[in-house]
Amino acid sequence: MAGITIGVASETASGERRVALTPETCKKLVARGAKVRVQRGAGSASSFTDDAYVEAGAELVADADAALREANLVLCVQPPSPSTLMGLRDGAALVGLLAPQADAARGEAINARHLLAFPLERLPRTTRAQAMDVLSSQAGMAGYKAVLIAAQLAPRFFPMLTTAAGTIRPSKVLIVGAGVAGLQAIATAKRLGAQVEGFDVRPETREQIESLGGRFLDLGVSAAGEGGYARALTDEERAEQQRRLAEHLKNVDVIVCTAAVPGRPAPKIITAAMVAGMRPGSVIVDLAAETGGNCELTRPGENTESGGVVIAGPLNLASMGAVHASEMYARNVFNFVSLFVTEAASGEGRLALDWDDELLAKTVWPERVVAAVAATAAT
Repeated sequence: MAGITIGVASETASGERRVALTPETCKKLVARGAKVRVQRGAGSASSFTDDAYVEAGAELVADADAALREANLVLCVQPPSPSTLMGLRDGAALVGLLAPQADAARGEAINARHLLAFPLERLPRTTRAQAMDVLSSQAGMAGYKAVLIAAQLAPRFFPMLTTAAGTIRPSKVLIVGAGVAGLQAIATAKRLGAQVEGFDVRPETREQIESLGGRFLDLGVSAAGEGGYARALTDEERAEQQRRLAEHLKNVDVIVCTAAVPGRPAPKIITAAMVAGMRPGSVIVDLAAETGGNCELTRPGENTESGGVVIAGPLNLASMGAVHASEMYARNVFNFVSLFVTEAASGEGRLALDWDDELLAKTVWPERVVAAVAATAAT
């Protein structure tokens, strides 16, 4: 397919400030012979001006329809609405955090328009894919922002201070979960001067936590799973974990929850009884609020209080750091689409999809696309 057109429209999800294409990555795609159409103002919430896109070689258009309707490749952060999907070019490629199975109407629209959807949350987490891993890059920003929210909500200093009024002891901060978000949270809390602990049911995370200056909280429960993720705990393991954790939380000032199990609701780690045992003035920031929360009392998108303990359930934290989050996301997207956006001998960009590449074959949705290609090749 020659003469590729890439379309980028303004994000429409509530509170979304990120953009899937920055002037930096736009320039790189134009250099590959692609024609890039960007809706006016698409990058303004991330502080990327229309003039910057023009300088990078993009064509500015008035609205989303003009940006997307003729595009061979559409880049986004959040999934477009079903009506927008129905307006896309038949057979176009779509790249972003699409969650096609989370909304029946969205999945139906993708199928109806024969779109090649690449939900980046499905990307295999291999060494080769690290430069394309949007989940990791965005989790880093989310972990950083979660600690700043905790510091703002906490009625105390994070660092130890020696003052004329006496010495202020450092806050005790516990980070639950030592994935990318958790490790960034540990590093950030440590930089703010807190006394930091990290808890994860995967024992191999001890070295990572300690390398950032945190203390590994060992509760005697291991749940090492496949692919670097935690597996779900058994009922017995969870009971023992909760008993030991409840006792420990009585002396913790701040908890930042980041634990997740892929494709499932967030595990409930902090129970209402544990919260009741914490000191008034303590703070819980639940980064897992979007998938139900690690705390039993978390209300997604709200700050609540129980027995003097503040429980925050912020949503889409990566969007709060829209400039750097967009830069990282757009680079991830560029690295992914570089697998199939190439420059033809004529100098025009083209789509060249190699279904033998596992990164494409395992990311595309629906999977039957690859099966159909394989069947055709066999005949």
